[in-house]
Amino acid sequence: MNFDERPLAVGETSGSGRLVLVGAPLGNVADASVRLRDTLTTADVVAAEDTRRLTRLARDLEINVAGRIVSYFEGNEERRTPDLVNALREGSFVALITDGGMPSVSDPGYRLVRAALDAGIPVTAVPGPSAVTTALAVSGLPADRFCFEGFLPRAAGARRARLRELAGEPRTMVFFESPHRVAACLGDLAEAFGAERPAAVCRELTKTYEEVLRRPLGELAAWAAAGQPRGEITLVVGGATPADRAAPPASEVRAAVARLEAAGTTRRDAITAVAEEYGLRRREVYEVVHAPHLA
Repeated sequence: MNFDERPLAVGETSGSGRLVLVGAPLGNVADASVRLRDTLTTADVVAAEDTRRLTRLARDLEINVAGRIVSYFEGNEERRTPDLVNALREGSFVALITDGGMPSVSDPGYRLVRAALDAGIPVTAVPGPSAVTTALAVSGLPADRFCFEGFLPRAAGARRARLRELAGEPRTMVFFESPHRVAACLGDLAEAFGAERPAAVCRELTKTYEEVLRRPLGELAAWAAAGQPRGEITLVVGGATPADRAAPPASEVRAAVARLEAAGTTRRDAITAVAEEYGLRRREVYEVVHAPHLA
């Protein structure tokens, strides 16, 4: 294998420039497709989130990556993207692979995809495993309609605010979370969505120590707090039912508007903000605020 962290200098190439996103196994290398093997062995350039993991994957698959190998991760993607786009313009076949799953899905890739498309470069993919759909499928929760929220904000206040916005979401939700934040995240989920909301913690999917816990959020929060889980974690949470989305008490809505007004927000803007926070129509909030006789 040829490692070179210097800027790309493209000479003779194997064909017209194109970018291929490669779906990597989540953990079990037996999930690697024939197309993945062919792509890694024929690409002029392989951009890898972690070159060491690529080396290990190639060794396990018993293939030789003959093209130039460069790192492409969160810390250098802004700097490395122009080099890769230049290589594509000059005719290189560039493959992008992350540590597991599809590039761009909460992993490096979107920046390069956008830049390649803007440069008129063809972009395609070698489909592969995805932690999002794998966790959804094994969670036991409805999978006919779902939304992917990626990683929630790291700061507790911002995370709780985002979860309040999602409390009324009727679709099944999928989140990624790091091991050292999962206990706090599950606690905030239980508080925002209710301790009885069904959910699943999917840990180390397809790996030796795969674990899927299907329990209410309150129980999962207690489980995580009792001992920090390890490994890569995907959370799947059931959507809100009509009962979950019941309108808040009028007194609570009025108090929320009053707090914003006290902080200097105009009544009009306060009503709009509270309507968005509680998932209500603006007219509903307006009527509550201007009808103090309501309970």
